[in-house]
Amino acid sequence: SIKPFENAQNTSDTTVCKRTKSIYTPLELQFIEMKKQYKDAVLCVECGYKYRFFGEDAEIAAKELNIYCHQDHNFMTASIPTHRLFVHVRRLVAKGYKVGVIKQMETAALKAAGENKSSLFSRKLTALYTKSTLIGEDILSQKFDIEEAATDVPDNYLLCICENGENLKDRKKGDIVIGIMAIQPTTGEVIFDSFRDSASRLELESRVLRLQPVELILPPSLSDQSEKLISSITSM
Repeated sequence: SIKPFENAQNTSDTTVCKRTKSIYTPLELQFIEMKKQYKDAVLCVECGYKYRFFGEDAEIAAKELNIYCHQDHNFMTASIPTHRLFVHVRRLVAKGYKVGVIKQMETAALKAAGENKSSLFSRKLTALYTKSTLIGEDILSQKFDIEEAATDVPDNYLLCICENGENLKDRKKGDIVIGIMAIQPTTGEVIFDSFRDSASRLELESRVLRLQPVELILPPSLSDQSEKLISSITSM
């Protein structure tokens, strides 16, 4: 698996790909910087009339979207037409990937008329999609056929969990106070609750199973009992 962006240190110091011994193009350097900021996302980069994937992202896109992937200069690359972007975004999200959309911030016509017409197009992340956040005008305004609709991600909850043992004795026994907040981004529905739970975590389990969240936000550390329960539920 080719990971060329990991070979770059700082783009101000490193402009040559160690693997190919070839100089990075301006677009490749731009991608390297964007990937540093969004390491856990598959990035779709707008390049004129198409969106391109680079490196490992291109290999993922080729596998999950059944599109062609090939070597181009220092990166593996794959592309999709602009008008098919959100069909493919939905498919990647349905497979469990976080997807970032990088758009050009200027048009070719405006760029040609400006003073920086020979420079690289400016680009930035305009949307970051996950199973619980697949919303927005770009997504909801799209029309899909029956085959595409079958891959849609259902509207569901994003669940945030936090906990706090009131004293050391409680924490050792496994008793703990737990707070949850579930959000349905597509409708704006919010559910919240706070409750005391025993070491068996039956209360937490009942709420998670009832809400069936598609995504969880967890604190940096959880009690062993809560972590085991969540691992058990998510593995199913």
